[in-house]
Amino acid sequence: MSVEAAIRLTEILLSIALIQQSLEHIFGLPDERGHYLVRLFLAALLISGIQSQWVCVALFVNALFILKRFQGPYNGGSDLLSLLMIFCLSLAHMMPSSLWQEYVFGYLALQVTFSYFKSGWSKVIQRDWRSGRALEDVFAFSAYPASEVIRTWAAWPRLLCAMSWAVILFELLFPLAFITRSALIAGLTIALSFHVANFYLFGFNRFVWVWVAAFPSLLWLQARLNPLAWI
Repeated sequence: MSVEAAIRLTEILLSIALIQQSLEHIFGLPDERGHYLVRLFLAALLISGIQSQWVCVALFVNALFILKRFQGPYNGGSDLLSLLMIFCLSLAHMMPSSLWQEYVFGYLALQVTFSYFKSGWSKVIQRDWRSGRALEDVFAFSAYPASEVIRTWAAWPRLLCAMSWAVILFELLFPLAFITRSALIAGLTIALSFHVANFYLFGFNRFVWVWVAAFPSLLWLQARLNPLAWI
């Protein structure tokens, strides 16, 4: 996959994520509705491929207005990753050569990879995560829209301890997926399953499409760094 193809695929997938975000807000408060109507329009332009370089710049400006409106990334990691991808796509289009585009796109891929590792590291250094207590609290007391059946999992500490360590190990070991193509595909499959599970259990719907939009950069970087590692 060329860097141009990977960038275009990222634009399409990111557009889907931005459209999803926008649809959640167009019937919201008046002072936020306008920002997301603009985002919806720009995302539709981006998915069509019309003047992508200027659309990305406009999306970045729009993202800054949304940050100001909510006094920061109110939806946490998904908003930050959206902003990072919009910024990197804008910058990539401004680069004078394909090589410089690769530097920018590679930076995006490294940041996404580090986000998994950093998340795992922040968990493994906490006793509550290592013991499973953190997940017990999430299921028992969380304000997230988990069903009553799922909340009963808080009574299964051994299960939650195993789940905690499964998440921690996956996130810490994710950078090793770059060793081979098949390992990366397996890692991305696990990552997608993880994000879908978070959506099903807690309603984290934004994380699914935003992180999927970052996957082309990872696939491209793995092939760029080690083009013979296809097995």
